This record gives sequence, C-alpha cells and structure tokens, in this order.
Amino acid sequence: MIERLYADIGYRSLCKNGEFVCGDHIERLERPDGSTVLVLADGLGSGVKACILSTLTSTIISRMIAENLPISYCVHAIAEALPVCSMRKLAYSTFTVITITPTGMTYVIQYDNPSVLLFRDGKEVPLSFVQMTVDGKTIESVSFQMYKGDVLLAYSDGAEHSGIGPNMGYSLGWSRKNVAEFMAPLCCAGYSAKTINSIFLNECARRYDGKPGDDTTALTVYMRTHEQVNLMIGPPANMEDNEKMLSLFFARTGKHIVCGGTTSRITSEFLGKPLMVSLDYLDDDIPPTGSIEGVDLVTEGVITINRVLQYARDYLKNNDSYVTWCNRKDGASLISRMLFEEATSINFFVGRAVNPAHQNPDLPITFSIKMQLIRELSECLKAMGKSVRVNYF
Repeated sequence: MIERLYADIGYRSLCKNGEFVCGDHIERLERPDGSTVLVLADGLGSGVKACILSTLTSTIISRMIAENLPISYCVHAIAEALPVCSMRKLAYSTFTVITITPTGMTYVIQYDNPSVLLFRDGKEVPLSFVQMTVDGKTIESVSFQMYKGDVLLAYSDGAEHSGIGPNMGYSLGWSRKNVAEFMAPLCCAGYSAKTINSIFLNECARRYDGKPGDDTTALTVYMRTHEQVNLMIGPPANMEDNEKMLSLFFARTGKHIVCGGTTSRITSEFLGKPLMVSLDYLDDDIPPTGSIEGVDLVTEGVITINRVLQYARDYLKNNDSYVTWCNRKDGASLISRMLFEEATSINFFVGRAVNPAHQNPDLPITFSIKMQLIRELSECLKAMGKSVRVNYF
C-alpha cells in the first residue's frame, strides 16, 4: 500500500525596490482527488502591469490544469487572454506549474522560469526534462516521485539576479549550482517549508543588500507524513461532560496539549496522574508550563494562546518572530512549534465553561475573547494549509 504523504508548502515574494506590488504571483488549488496544483508566474517587467500579467497567468493555468486540460490548450489560452504591453508589444509571463498527488507523484511544467530543484538526503536530485513547442514557445515538463523528506524548490529569475550590480560583489548573479549548494544542507535539517523558503529569500535579500533589483519569489514543497496534534482548552459547560470530553480527546492519535489551570486539573484527575507545575518563568509575560504523565504539553490558557495567535499572524506574513519561538522553551513557543512546524492536522477541544476568574471587570480576559482567540487561531492554521477541526463542549 502506497503511503499518503503531506505536502508542506511555503511561499513568499520580495518586491522590486521602489515598487509597491509584486510582479510575481503564486496560485494554489486543491483538487477533489486530494492533489495540489501550484503555479508560480513572473509577469513581464515589474509593478502593476507585471502583477496583472502574472495574476492572470497563474489563475488561468491553475484552473485549466486542475481540470486536466492539455498543456498546449492552456498555453494557447494564456497567450490569447493576456493584455499586450503598449510599449514592448508583448503579452508575456513565464510560469512554473507543479502538481502533487497525495502519494507524492509530482508533475512539473515550466516556461522560461529557472528550473525547479529537487533535494533528497541533503543532495540535489537531477531531473530529466522533456521539451515541447507550443505556439512557438518551448515548454519543459518532467514527472517524478517525491518521498518523505524530499524538498522541491521553485523560484523566479529575481533569485538568479540577486547580487548583480556594481556594489554587490556578485557580477554573475546566483547560479543554479550555487543555489543548490546553499540549499542542500538546509533541506535535510527538518525545517518546515515556510522556514526553508524564508531562509532562501532572506539570502536573496542579503545579496541585493536589502534593495531587490527585481521581483523575487520562491516556492518550497517539503514532503512529510501526516502528524496530528490535539489541543484542549477550558472545561466543558456541564461538569457531567468532563469524562466524555477527555475520553474523546485522548482517543485521538498524535500529540496532546492541555491548556488552562482548570483543564489541567480535571485532566490530572481523569488520568489519575499528578499535575506538576513549574515555577520558572522562561518568558516574563508567559506563565510557566506544567506536566502530567500521558500529556505531551501542559500550559496556562488564554494568555499563552493569545501569544501563539500573535506568532501565527506573523508566520503568515514575513515570519519575523520565528527567531523568537523556534528555540525557546516557554509554553507559547512550544505550542507554536508543535502547531506550525510539526502538525499537519489539528483537533481543538474547546470547553464552553465560564471561568469565574475571568468575570472580574478589572481583567481584560472574557469568555468571548477566549472563543475569538480559538476562532482566529483556527483560521490562521487553515491558511498555513493545516487540516483543522474544532469541537465544542
């Protein structure tokens, strides 16, 4: 039986210095059969016109590929649909299309973009592309099997141009060979796709001295197995449902996180194991963690989850706070690593009981705030590509 894998996907763009919109665009579509279609398009030039070209290209071709239409038909349709530049008399956008099945079978089609790079066990895996001509354009394609631990990197030509300039010190830019040498050790370190992608783009920005001379976009796919994380916060509205909630929570496979003082206490009673609480503040603003045998992580509730939500919002942007939570041992950092980096699917078990301590008008925490935190965190995790289910009790 072929193992079902999870395609962890991360992507981000750098705008050309002086521009407010990026001329590159990435489109992502999920097909009914569980396959994922990804398109990285690079519009002619930069700015608004390039943004329109790349957005149209990625949107049109992703939907056509998702419907299994022939690539020749897709390319012809794009040529007909793109507006023509009044100055250059060209309607032009390069593209890379990646389709990944749930078993890891991968199909790549590319036109004029730098070739994708595949890494396995810390080494680049050569890919044998086949060429075809469509409407005078040379299209390259290749299919291959991705396995657990494999990393696929696609990028626009802005990455290759990084460093070019009289004051940059890289007269020939960043060659494919040098990109591969830089990325290979990173791709076997167990980082998430988002993190690998961020490291690559940060290096591009460094080579540009913080002022990109071209729009630069990278897309990373990291193949891994499915990992489930279960998080419980708050006791149920009715005490009679304690056992039901806890039984369902521990019946789930994967790691288990318990958040909140009362929730930790009833978990301790349910398991018949003592609750041990640390007195060490590893972060001045985050309450200490605890431990219960049989539970992977025990933390405080609302304050800790609020910090996790802050990290999640940043993760979906530039991921600047990664350096904060990637190695710390406080509750919020530990939860962030488990949810953002390890989990592919997440089950929330949310108790609706009202905490009397939260009814103090001098405290900023209310029942509605706790519910809102979980809703927002769930949406952030879905935006990361996680499968999320919220169960209320």
